[in-house]
Amino acid sequence: MEKIKIFVTQRFNLLFWLSTLTIVSIFLLMLRLKLTQSFFFLFLVWNLFLAAIPIIITLYVSQKKKLNRWQLCGWFAIWLLFLPNAPYIITDIIHLRLSSGPLLIFDTILVGFFALSGMVYYTISVRDMKVQLRVFFPRMTKYLLFAIPFAVGFGIYLGRFLRWNSWDLLSNPHYLLSTIWSIFSAPSEHILAWIVTFGFGIFLYCCQLIFSKSKKEQLG
Repeated sequence: MEKIKIFVTQRFNLLFWLSTLTIVSIFLLMLRLKLTQSFFFLFLVWNLFLAAIPIIITLYVSQKKKLNRWQLCGWFAIWLLFLPNAPYIITDIIHLRLSSGPLLIFDTILVGFFALSGMVYYTISVRDMKVQLRVFFPRMTKYLLFAIPFAVGFGIYLGRFLRWNSWDLLSNPHYLLSTIWSIFSAPSEHILAWIVTFGFGIFLYCCQLIFSKSKKEQLG
């Protein structure tokens, strides 16, 4: 109990803003449900839960005192597996095509708040993981930080266009890995995969740089 109290005290500002974004997002969804009597956008809650898993992992790892290199590698693999779920919510804007009139404006704000929450989860989670990586893998960290956004972009492609889920790597690894291999072995036949991968990769990498720079300016 004392550890939880210390943790909450140390990360109060972070937890406050994460909670605020999450509560506002869910409030808007409940308001839409009340106004329209439709459960259509309820899937956003599940997507936000999946988006929160990476930051839950990094929050746990960052306060774990006895952490060794191999434990970090294990947590990093799980973290990276779920990380695409955070910015993935941005792609839920495709569902706005089903809205019209005044509802389109409301739904845009609704999806926007969920997407913003996912992006905040993403940037903070990457920042916290960077701190851990620098402790155990100082020479590799900058290369990993460069590669992560593009790996996430590829994961977004698998999720949005091929409808794979993070847990499919455990439930159906052979088929998933064969799908990934087919994309890499015949890149010219999967142009969309590379457009999404590099498009999101560049976008997410720029977000990391902007977030990192803004934090340095605040500290300075």
